[in-house]
Amino acid sequence: METETNRNLDADRRWRVDGENKAIRYTLARCELGWLLVAATEQGLCNVALGDDRKALFRTMKARFPAATVSRDDERLKDWVSEIARFARTPTCGMTLPLDVYGTAFQRRVWRELQAIPAGQTSSYQIIARAIGKPQAHRAVANACGANPLALIIPCHRVLRKDGRLGGYRWGTERKRRLLDWEAEG
Repeated sequence: METETNRNLDADRRWRVDGENKAIRYTLARCELGWLLVAATEQGLCNVALGDDRKALFRTMKARFPAATVSRDDERLKDWVSEIARFARTPTCGMTLPLDVYGTAFQRRVWRELQAIPAGQTSSYQIIARAIGKPQAHRAVANACGANPLALIIPCHRVLRKDGRLGGYRWGTERKRRLLDWEAEG
């Protein structure tokens, strides 16, 4: 059954890699995980990132969409920031925000599989690779996790190494540990 999220992930066919002809609104806010950058087009979220340095978060977002028109809009995005921050701490509360992301066909398959991992549970790169029909592609799965443009929303933090260790996380392994701990608390 196709969900709204899956339809929105497929909508990235509209995107050019550099965001040409896109207007992106963004905001930065403090949260329990450091700085949270939230960026969106009129269609939905295109970038959610976590970090310690708000300027670095902005530079990374801008580098992802160098041809887009980018403007700060704290007021229009404040409710989305609140929903994302609440979801980070309580992932079972669900989220209904629209998405507008770019990714290759392989990345989209991985990201859909990540969204199927329930809060409080984990998977491995190998299990994800088998689930998408590419059992030898566990390194490519790890790369797709690293390319995830939507921290928290596409829960790549729920993927562990085969031996159960945390492995890497684009937004820092300490954040990954905290997210998994919060989810384990229920």
